[in-house]
Amino acid sequence: MLNKTIQKNKIASVTKTVSKWLTKGTVVGAFATTPVFAKDIEVTKAASPITIDGVASEAAWQQAEWLPMTELMVGDMPTPEDFSGRYKLLWDNEQLYLMAEIVDDVLWDNHPDPTDKYWDDDCLEIFIDADASGGNHLTSYNAFAYHIALDGNVLDIGPDKGEEQNYVILNEHAKSRWTRSDKAPFAITWEVSIKIFPDTFTEAKPGEPLALSAEQVIGFMLAYCDNDGSVEREHFVGSHAVEAVNGSKNLGYIDASVFGKIVLKP
Repeated sequence: MLNKTIQKNKIASVTKTVSKWLTKGTVVGAFATTPVFAKDIEVTKAASPITIDGVASEAAWQQAEWLPMTELMVGDMPTPEDFSGRYKLLWDNEQLYLMAEIVDDVLWDNHPDPTDKYWDDDCLEIFIDADASGGNHLTSYNAFAYHIALDGNVLDIGPDKGEEQNYVILNEHAKSRWTRSDKAPFAITWEVSIKIFPDTFTEAKPGEPLALSAEQVIGFMLAYCDNDGSVEREHFVGSHAVEAVNGSKNLGYIDASVFGKIVLKP
């Protein structure tokens, strides 16, 4: 327990320092106002219901285009056999739907406690900013950085509680299921439904997720934490290019200004 507390305090110290840089605007002021965005992604409305079963057999998925996950943020670029990924998006009036196809030669989940170093296990990370306003969300719900673990738990960082970082399980925000092919390269089909919560969300008073509608704009980015058995994750590869600040591209969990944008289309 003591070691875990020390680890959380160290992480809290580092993340608070980065948060101060963003707030002051001195170190990353120019970056915060001129993020590197790809063009907005248009997301088609699902023509039929989506079942989250890790199979993705619905005809609606055929209408969505494949989008790449090729932007390196941590580590060195893995070989295609080590990790490669692509994804599709759909929506309906209640939820956003993600279907990711992941090739990962070693699946790794070494932390039974879902709140312990979840970013060092294999997981999807789905970044959502309900109003696409950008800005700091390190210890707030101005935006979300949902870590979807292999066991289905959904984690993010919440407002601090005392001196410790507050790691929050948000399983009511997203439902996921994955299956793995028994044929090489043993691709994983990972489906996720995501409810879009506004920045008024709190743990005590979560409120209701937003109803979705055509032409709605949402901040979005996707990434994958890949670890083949090391103490820390070895690669972190995502969907959008991020400009490095002080040598780091791992900024999505801090600043929603690095997200891209999706536009919901009929």
